[in-house]
Amino acid sequence: VQLQASGGGLVQAGGSLRLSCAASGYTFSRYTMGWFRQAPGKEREFVGAMSWRGGITSYADSVKGRFTVSRDDAKNTVSLQMNSLKPEDTAVYYCAGRHTYCSGYGCYGPSGYDYWGQGTQVTVSS
Repeated sequence: VQLQASGGGLVQAGGSLRLSCAASGYTFSRYTMGWFRQAPGKEREFVGAMSWRGGITSYADSVKGRFTVSRDDAKNTVSLQMNSLKPEDTAVYYCAGRHTYCSGYGCYGPSGYDYWGQGTQVTVSS
């Protein structure tokens, strides 16, 4: 199983970035895919997720309306479109997959995810 995240970088506040995560080694279409982030000295926190059943999306309040999760089951990829970026969005971003269905707050806990990518750094300058 492998999750490879990419697309991070340095961007000015108000700008946009698109992260991608390529998955292999498992039945991607049957997994809920999520994005988490971890800033220095802070715990890993939930950003957003899309379920494998019905494509239901869930977002943290801090990114709602600015970030969008999407997935392409034909290509085994999940993306995170980040708009109106803020300095507080600076963190290492991780993609993750879970075989159990979740929605809303049920997607928030990192322990519910089975597979993790290596992370990609996003830095937003003020």
